Amino acid sequence: MAISVFDLFKVGIGPSSSHTVGPMRAAATFAQALADQQLLGQTRRVEVRLYGSLSATGVGHATDRACVMGLMGEWPDRIDPTSINARIQQLRESGQLLLAGQQTIAFNWHTDLLLLDESLPYHPNAMSLHAYGDSGLLSEHTYYSVGGGFIIEAAEAASGIAPTSDVQLPYDFSSAAELLALCNKHGLRVSQLMMANERAWRSDEDIRSGLLHIWSVMRECVEQGLRDEGILPGGLDVPRRAAKLHRSLLEIGKPNVITSTLSAMEWVNLFALAVNEENAAGGRMVTAPTNGAAGIIPAVLHYYMKFNADASDDDVVNFFLAAAAVGILCKKNASISGAEVGCQGEVGSACAMAAAGLADILGATPEQLENAAEIGLEHNLGLTCDPVGGLVQVPCIERNAIAAVKAINATQMALRGDGKHFISLDRVIRTMRDTGADMHDKYKETSRGGLAVSWVEC
Repeated sequence: MAISVFDLFKVGIGPSSSHTVGPMRAAATFAQALADQQLLGQTRRVEVRLYGSLSATGVGHATDRACVMGLMGEWPDRIDPTSINARIQQLRESGQLLLAGQQTIAFNWHTDLLLLDESLPYHPNAMSLHAYGDSGLLSEHTYYSVGGGFIIEAAEAASGIAPTSDVQLPYDFSSAAELLALCNKHGLRVSQLMMANERAWRSDEDIRSGLLHIWSVMRECVEQGLRDEGILPGGLDVPRRAAKLHRSLLEIGKPNVITSTLSAMEWVNLFALAVNEENAAGGRMVTAPTNGAAGIIPAVLHYYMKFNADASDDDVVNFFLAAAAVGILCKKNASISGAEVGCQGEVGSACAMAAAGLADILGATPEQLENAAEIGLEHNLGLTCDPVGGLVQVPCIERNAIAAVKAINATQMALRGDGKHFISLDRVIRTMRDTGADMHDKYKETSRGGLAVSWVEC
């Protein structure tokens, strides 16, 4: 499957790419299909069934709300996040849903939206949608939200074969070894090779403008996170910290050597906290490659742009391209879904991607870049996904800040070497896949193990 940089970096909303963005896309796809098949006028009722992890943490991840908004014809990259609460409240009070934005049908939140204590084959994030008319079932589709906002239908999942694409890439690769071989054979940096592949979909101008738009959404997310204060929604009473930390950093006087270094790391923490607090509040986000890990890549890029006087838009473009190369490898050969392999697939992949992006714009060779990504991912192996209360707050928010600093350190270590190292990135990715397969389900985004249960005082 050919994967674009824009598949990994997508504009959406919080708090989760797999539990919010993916289900909204699936529901919107289902509603649009009803419209395309001219079934809207016959539809009297729609039923949503959530399974596995989508059911276990669906309320905390706003999966239920995302499905409803998708049925109303909304898409995660276009919806106004600030409008959702009022529209959900209106629907609950009226019992009326505007299907695909066109056809009004009755909708009962408790009987038409079911969180089932069972799983479907192929992936933990499963959902099925059913449309009924006067004479019975009109249409039924099952979708799997496989991480990063990606969705596949049941037939694709059952085949075990990734969806094919007619796009032919000039430098297709499925392993880091192949990527390095192509770079060396053609004398290309990783970002240059990725740019050549992206041209299979769009022009240089569209690639550049699209990536700069992604960067602008990330910057807006940080700025919003630096302004907003108060308590995050969900019932845990987690306070937002980014605004207060920002004021504290602005008050720091002329730094000495020690405080300068510590201050730089605090800015990295700040950027990550700002993004992930916005994500937890359901704000406008960019999957990077997921929402649960959305603060790492923008934090590292913000760090570079803030502390490098020569930073430019070219650096932004190359950062995203190089980061995406590693994200493609993680998605192809393991997973970026916390429900499938634990948080190592989200935070671990994002840490490796951020390290690769930073390495590229700091002049790393392809071998040094691969080493940086390997270090970033290796030291997140085994990381469980155990969100307290099913919310993307504890430990998710702080985890992003820690991983962002870790990505910078990984890059620094790799740049001090020549790219030669003991364990390859390919082996680490395979280890992540195997570790995820061995990991108990209670540690994979179900909130039934780990911190999600140990935080309760008994």
